[in-house]
Amino acid sequence: MATHLLDYSQTGPLTNVEPAQVRLAEELPDDPVRICAAVQHLVIQPGDASALGVPEHRLAEKNLRPVNKLIAALTALNPAPLHQPREPEERVVGTCRDFVTLACALLRLRGIAARARCGFGMCFLEGRGADHWITEYWQADERRWVRVDTEHLDHGYVPRPEDLAEDEFLTGGEAWAQYRKGLIDPQMFGVPGTDHAWGPAEISGNAVRDLAALCKYEMLPWDEWGRMTAAYEGTTGSDYDRLIDEVAAVCSADDPSALTSLYAHEDLTVPSRLLS
Repeated sequence: MATHLLDYSQTGPLTNVEPAQVRLAEELPDDPVRICAAVQHLVIQPGDASALGVPEHRLAEKNLRPVNKLIAALTALNPAPLHQPREPEERVVGTCRDFVTLACALLRLRGIAARARCGFGMCFLEGRGADHWITEYWQADERRWVRVDTEHLDHGYVPRPEDLAEDEFLTGGEAWAQYRKGLIDPQMFGVPGTDHAWGPAEISGNAVRDLAALCKYEMLPWDEWGRMTAAYEGTTGSDYDRLIDEVAAVCSADDPSALTSLYAHEDLTVPSRLLS
């Protein structure tokens, strides 16, 4: 489990909450999966919000990175405590990343080690890996990280979304390692609803975002830094591929010192402009 270098039971730069917001979370359950389930009633996807007639200006809520701003937007619509479900139009507009990052913040408030993982859901589109984020929490009794599909706990995509099987979600690094071994077609991995956002660069981008998330920087799905933009433009080469090989290996090994050391690489560190 994480050492003091990466204490996943403590909030991070993007999962800090204000004192008044802590009080809003006091009546949430203690069970990790039930906390994740409560988050389902706090966030709404942009497409679902538009279909309900939510004003277009509110769609910008999906660009909020810090959890305290997500909660502020949510409680501006309805100031009720966070354990109380909202009507869909009273939920903050966000993506799978926001379901997960909010869940991590609330789990950490309970002292539960939790972290966001960026990668691909393997059960939404047959034969394809769909850009997706999930939550992990540390199950001390079993000495393992349990993967929870926070957004889809009651959607029936998999038999046990509260404890995902290995083949139901691949982190960016896991997908990259399989691609490099020739086990998957990278063109089958990308962003649903797009024609262009598929292929190796989508996998490497999510590998970099997953490393950042493991270092407690849970960035937006469209945030780009380092050489990510160049990768999307197809202008990186074998040296960048080897760097992503290292990202995949370090994220898989789950060694806190190795994670923080690699994250310090100039091509991998999230720049301050994205955190201000």
